[in-house]
Amino acid sequence: KNMTVQELYDYLNSPEFINDVPKFLKQAADLDVVKMVNDGSNTEMNQQAIALAHQYPQLYAAVGWHPEDSKFYDQDAEKVLEQQLTDDKVVALGEIGLDYHWDSSPKDVQQRVFKRQIEIAKAVGKPIVVHNRDAFEDTYDIIKSVGIQDIGGEMHSFNGDPEWLKKFLDLGMTISYSGVASFKNAHDVHDSVRATPLDRMMVETDAPYLTPEPHRGEQNQPGFTRYTVEAIAKERDTTPETIAAATWTNAHRFFGIKES
Repeated sequence: KNMTVQELYDYLNSPEFINDVPKFLKQAADLDVVKMVNDGSNTEMNQQAIALAHQYPQLYAAVGWHPEDSKFYDQDAEKVLEQQLTDDKVVALGEIGLDYHWDSSPKDVQQRVFKRQIEIAKAVGKPIVVHNRDAFEDTYDIIKSVGIQDIGGEMHSFNGDPEWLKKFLDLGMTISYSGVASFKNAHDVHDSVRATPLDRMMVETDAPYLTPEPHRGEQNQPGFTRYTVEAIAKERDTTPETIAAATWTNAHRFFGIKES
C-alpha cells in the first residue's frame, strides 16, 4: 500500500473533528493516509494542535497566527507562539499569510504580522505554511522581501495559474494542492499541477473545506487526500503511487520528519 500520504492541513482540532479524532484517523488509515500535520491559527488552536500531536503519534503540529486572526496578535501572543515553537512535535510555523477575501483583519495589520512571523520562523529555523486568498501580489512581495530560502515555505492550497506558480517556485516555495485539483472547472490549477516539479509538490485537504471529487458536497476529511492524489496523477498522466511516493518524501523532507 504505497498510497500513504504525506502531510495535510485537516484541522483535526476544529469543531467539525475534535470529538471524532479516532474515527477520522481510522478512516484515513483505511485510505492509506497515515501521517498528518495539523495547522493552528491562534494561541488556542495552536495549543490544541500540539496536544493532538502528543496524543497521536501519526500527528504533527504547525503553529502560527492566521491572517483572519492577526488583529489579535500582540507581544503577549508572540511570546506564547515562540514558546509553542519549541515543542518537539511542532514542525512548521503556520498557517500565516494574507486573506483579502474575508478581510476580517486590516490589510496593513495582516502584512505586518505576516512579515513578523516569517522573521520568527527564520530565527527558529522552521519552515512556513502560507495562506493566500485574493492576495497574490502582496503575498509574493512579502515573501520575496523577507526571504525564505534558508527555512523553506509552502503555498497552502495553491490555486494560482502557471505564471504565479513559477514566481513562487523561484522564491523557493513548495506547492501544496488540495481538493481543488480534482474540480472539473479549476483549469488554472490543472495547468499548474502539470507544471509543478514533482520534487516541489505536496498534498493536503484543507478540511473541512474543499472536498475533492467524488465526495464534493460532503464534509471533507483527512483520508480524502487520497482522491486529490488520484486527481493529480490523472492530470499528469501517471500513477497515484508515483504521486503518493513523491509527496510522501517531499513532506518528510520539508517538515524535517523522519520517514517510517
